Amino acid sequence: MSKLSVLANEITTCTLCPRLVAHREEMARVKRRAYRDWDYWGKPVPPFGDPQARLLIIGLAPAAHGGNRTGRMFTGDRSGDFLYRALHETGFASQAESRARGDGLKLTDAYITAAVRCAPPDNKPSPQEFQQCRPYLERELDLLRGVHCVVALGKLGFDAYLGILKDRGVIAARAPFAFGHNVVYKIAGAHVLIGSYHPSQQNTSTGRLTAAMLRDVFERARGILQSNK
Repeated sequence: MSKLSVLANEITTCTLCPRLVAHREEMARVKRRAYRDWDYWGKPVPPFGDPQARLLIIGLAPAAHGGNRTGRMFTGDRSGDFLYRALHETGFASQAESRARGDGLKLTDAYITAAVRCAPPDNKPSPQEFQQCRPYLERELDLLRGVHCVVALGKLGFDAYLGILKDRGVIAARAPFAFGHNVVYKIAGAHVLIGSYHPSQQNTSTGRLTAAMLRDVFERARGILQSNK
């Protein structure tokens, strides 16, 4: 078993954050009416993708009735619909939809993870919960040796990545790296970082993030990877 697989298994058994444990299990017990026949995952959601990936995608956390139900990142909710369509159109995903584990979706040259691995109440992890979960992201960054470009979906994922770089002495401060959509930072001693609005329903339903805008992010990432060959 690879070190990434060992780490993924370790993540799924994590119980470090009592509030998140209680919430994810309660959501799995109560369920949403539309999914009452589902056997919810109800555990921390492991990362997903190509272990040789050059692109790392960092989200915020699983959705209570998305990843927490299906057991796979960005699978079974509208955020995932937006994300995987963009990844499919730019050659990173084998299909444009992701409904369940085992649906045949495969990622090529991309790996998806999150700053927090359990569904949080109101989609808002606490600062302590971010810190408790951060070592998993740090270990992934160390194990995914082929990564050249990071796409951070949302400011919280963006800040989580920069926080690791700051604590490792790669950058002196986070302040020079302002979050924005499709902003690119070439950081010496680290990966190329692209910020993106999160494909949350709040952003996509209001038009703050459109399908074309998200596709542009991954087209830019594709161009960065091609220029690094």
